[in-house]
Amino acid sequence: MKVLIMSDSHGLTTEIDEITNRHLDETKLMFHCGDSELSKEHSGLRLFKGVKGNCDLDSELPNELIEDLNGKTLYMTHGHLFNVKASLMNLKYRALEVNANIVCFGHSHIAGAEMIDGILFINPGSIRLPILRKQKTYAILDLKERIAKVTFFDVNGQIIEELSQQFILE
Repeated sequence: MKVLIMSDSHGLTTEIDEITNRHLDETKLMFHCGDSELSKEHSGLRLFKGVKGNCDLDSELPNELIEDLNGKTLYMTHGHLFNVKASLMNLKYRALEVNANIVCFGHSHIAGAEMIDGILFINPGSIRLPILRKQKTYAILDLKERIAKVTFFDVNGQIIEELSQQFILE
């Protein structure tokens, strides 16, 4: 199962549409980790499950989302409520509370994926204002049983090899 993950688009619409259309046929789900700055009903987000970021004014978006992905539990939040710019510790504790195997978050605008105590943490970065790199990024998670392949792309659809990794989930 492939899922598209993006975050921190901060008002962009054309780029969201281009990314959506680029991966529409290959992904089963699309997630936005907050700070779209668009309403929940905006046409660009029609295919996305999303959460509220600190810059989102739409109160209808939830602060967190839990989704079953073929027997693995994905937990998504923006990250500002867990102080992710300082540490992932608070977010890890929340992941443990909800028995998450995979955590998707944004807020820091820093793209990356890492395994912490058996939980896969994915931050797709930002398609508008990246930090620590020039590329504006998003990610695709390809989940096949216990294998989780995370591929990062720049906003133009080019794979970023040095960020992309494969993990084994417990």
